[in-house]
Amino acid sequence: MTTHAARTTPDAEQQIREAELVERVTKSFAECSDPRLRLLMSSLVRHLHSYIREVRLTEEEWNRAIDFLTRCGHITDDRRQEFILLSDVLGASMQTVTVNNAAYGDATEATIFGPFFVEDSPAVPLGGDISVGAPGEPCWVEGTVTDTSGTPLAGARIEVWEADETGHYDVQYDDRRTAARGHLISDSEGRFRFWAVTPTPYPIPHDGPVGELLETVGRSPMRASHLHFKVDHEGCRTLVTHIFVRGDELLDSDAVFGVTESLVKDFDRQPAGVPTPDGRTVQGPWSRVRFDIVLAPARV
Repeated sequence: MTTHAARTTPDAEQQIREAELVERVTKSFAECSDPRLRLLMSSLVRHLHSYIREVRLTEEEWNRAIDFLTRCGHITDDRRQEFILLSDVLGASMQTVTVNNAAYGDATEATIFGPFFVEDSPAVPLGGDISVGAPGEPCWVEGTVTDTSGTPLAGARIEVWEADETGHYDVQYDDRRTAARGHLISDSEGRFRFWAVTPTPYPIPHDGPVGELLETVGRSPMRASHLHFKVDHEGCRTLVTHIFVRGDELLDSDAVFGVTESLVKDFDRQPAGVPTPDGRTVQGPWSRVRFDIVLAPARV
């Protein structure tokens, strides 16, 4: 990517011309009947024009940006969302999550959704196995779902999904498999438990425009090891979050800025032969983790 030397500050007449254009474009949305849309568009125009004027954007750079976005669109399909990846690596996804999930008591922190959630995941009984043959070290996950007053929440729907040990989600395979994902329902005391695979680091898809961008600016595409959760319960704010593996060297350089300290958990390694919580026979080592989920009220 070409770079250009900083340009001199435009003279007063040029600044007036540029400011007048901002005003004309902003006013073009004045008759929009939806006040929220009017605000979104007029603010977008002001910030976009401010960026263009601040960096003195060249026409070549603008055309390259349009080409980049076009290529993001071309590679996007029903199984790959390049624009979500772009939003993630720019921190826009995490900032939107932060803005929309204000801290409330000891409610569990939210983090990014990511591009690999799938609707209608398989139902898994309590104590069941979401891996369904996905390669990886077995991992026992357990915890409770409560509200911020500590009341157990029975009947919470808990969606779980993750990459296998090769760093791939099921939707990244060509055989349309369903693995390492599922949903379960908390019991009468808000408890849940299931088998998964121990999370491992993996790169976000980097064979497209977003990967080229990361390489150009010297950033890694690697994500810290994590397990996704989406938790719903009537009267509570839907929680989308991950848990991360304590000790992972990528915690401070997660490609999509999704790590927060409260979501880093101890995944305790168990040697081969150690009895499992449910009596399952495991060949080789396994791990276990506890994740107690606290949901904020729906309106705070």
